[in-house]
Parts: sequence; structure tokens; C-alpha cells
Amino acid sequence: MGTVVAGLEGVVAGVTRISRVEGDVGRLSYCGYDIVELAEQCSFEEVIYLLWYNELPGRKQLREFVAKLMAERPLPTGLVYTMRTLPHTTPPMDALRSCVSLLSVYDPEDPLDTGDESNWRRAFRIMAKLPNIVATFERLRTGHEPVEPNPTLGIAANFLYQMTGQIPNDLSARAMDVGLILHADHEFNASTFSCRVTVSTLSDMYSAITSGVGTLKGPLHGGANQEVIKMLHEIGLLDRCETYIMEKLNRHEKVMGFGHRVYKNGDPRAAILKKMSRMMGEQAGDLLWYQMSHRIEEIVWREKKLHPNVDFYSASVYHNLNIPHDQYTPIFACSRVAGWIAHIMEQFSDNRLIRPVGDWVGYEYRPVVPIDQREAQPQAAA
Repeated sequence: MGTVVAGLEGVVAGVTRISRVEGDVGRLSYCGYDIVELAEQCSFEEVIYLLWYNELPGRKQLREFVAKLMAERPLPTGLVYTMRTLPHTTPPMDALRSCVSLLSVYDPEDPLDTGDESNWRRAFRIMAKLPNIVATFERLRTGHEPVEPNPTLGIAANFLYQMTGQIPNDLSARAMDVGLILHADHEFNASTFSCRVTVSTLSDMYSAITSGVGTLKGPLHGGANQEVIKMLHEIGLLDRCETYIMEKLNRHEKVMGFGHRVYKNGDPRAAILKKMSRMMGEQAGDLLWYQMSHRIEEIVWREKKLHPNVDFYSASVYHNLNIPHDQYTPIFACSRVAGWIAHIMEQFSDNRLIRPVGDWVGYEYRPVVPIDQREAQPQAAA
């Protein structure tokens, strides 16, 4: 039996050409391109193309790619009907997980056709429809009718438009775009790995994406940014940051949005979002959320020597975009689905069933004693 590694930390589970995390130097790259340069110079659509095809598109390629995505934005009528029947108290991630699973029954492809061409058509449908699902559910649960996609807007701007009914200004659209770029992929993270495990059994793409959404929901993964904004609301005032964080640390509680299993010298995505958080605060005429976040960063570094991760400053960015707090993780899914699809197709291209083994720590062999001869034993934990 090999060495047991808790949480599979540092275990190489496969090869990939999609994204690379270099924690020792604090760098993330997609297909060889540094995330900082991509966030500065590219759109989310360009990044999706890059993750799927390993190269950045030219103008004609991008135009054709965007047109294919736009054509797949509308949701099946039956799916919207089902969304209307969901209780308004349904957590958005639960709604998204259920809707992704239900999308499969409306897919026009032969479910037995798992070839590359069919799977790529499914990929475009899933990628285009997830933001629409999130925005449509938000409209329905707040008593509004869904907003039809705007064919003149990119994914980021259109998402904000469909959620609010208002075309966003340039800075807001760019902030959303950058947020989507930064969350698009991150090597073999928990949700991506769950997608790869699912399709390694030769299950279908919809099942894999459903697995990814379910995994992303957890507060130790995609749910962390929602916990950050909850913390900021609990603090409320800049002057309360010190007391709040010190009390939390003295209780040995985790400060959400800090530390990373891989990045030891800082998450490069956090630095980008920190700048965006300040810009969004300046636009709104309210820097409180940025100032509180910056103060908390100083305190946690002073006390624990921990850097913020991507979740920390994304919370204040999304808050200044007037996005409901429980929609932060669904938005994460709308971005990360680009990477999930890339990894699913990569897994399919050279598949082997992912089936690790466990290290046995239970009883050794023992015979079954007839029930009348058994003494009462303390009940083991389930």
C-alpha cells in the first residue's frame, strides 16, 4: 500500500495542457498565457476559446465562436416552466444544479452519440445557457419576468443585463468580464476533478457538469466568496475590523477568503480583483467595502501571515455590481464551466477510469457470530 496523502494534497492525478498553477511563484497561466495578461487584454469569450482549443483566436475565429455561443443562449421552454415551479426560497446553487441536470433531457443530440462533434455541440449549449439559467432564476424568484438575451452584448454584459434588465456601464461590464476570466479554470481543483472522475466512467457531459456544480457549492470551494461578504456585513464598520478579526482568530475560527492550498506567496487573481474592487467602490461613491477588505487583509497578514485568495476581493466586486450575495457561487459556476468543459474533453481524449484505492484501517478478518451468541456492543458511528 502506498503513502496516504490527506486530501490528495500534492498528488499528481493526471496530465493537462489547460491551466498551470505555480504556487511557489504565485503564478496562474492558461495554456501558457499568464492570467494577469489575459485579464488585462482579453475578453471572457477569448479565454473560453483558449481553454477549449489551446490557442487564442483571431478576429474571424472569435466572431464565429461568439456567434455560435449567442445562438445557444435561449433556454428550453420546458426548463423555464420548471424553474417557475421552484419555491422562491430555493438556494440558487440548488436551482442551478437541478437545471443543469434537466437540460440534458432537452438536448437534441442522440444521448448514445458521445463522439467529439456531438460533445462539442453540447459544450456550446451548456456554456451559453448557464448564465441565462442563473439570471432567469434570479428574475423569477424576485417576482419578475425573465429578460431575453441581448445579441449585441458579450457574456459578461449580457448576464448583468438579463439579471437586472439594465444594460451595464463599461466599467461594470469589464469588472464582470474580468471576474469570469479569473475564475475560468484552476488545474485539478475539487469541482474540475469531480467532472473528470464522472466522465472517466464514460458518463455524459451533463452528468459531469452537474457533479461540478454540486462540488463547487461547498464553502471550502466556490462557496467561500459568499461567506466573505457575509463576514463584511457582520463587521459593518471600518473601525470594527480589528476587534472582529481578532475575536475570530482567538476562537481559532477560519477567516474565509484567506490562504490557499497551492499559492504560498499570494494568489495572483486576488491582486487583480483588489484593484477592481477599489475601482468599483470609486464608481459607486462608496469605498467602505474595499476599505474594510483592505484592513482585514492587513490584520490577517500581521497575525497569520496569510494572503487573500480569489474569493476575498471578488466578494466586494460582486457586491458593488449589486449582485445578490447568494448568487456569487452560481456566477463562479458560469465561469468555471468553461474550464470544466475543457477538462471533460481532455479526459475523453485519453481516458482511463479514475479509481483510487483506500488504505484499510478497520477490523482485520473476523467470523460472523450467530445473533444469539453476540454480546451487546456500543453502536458505532454511522
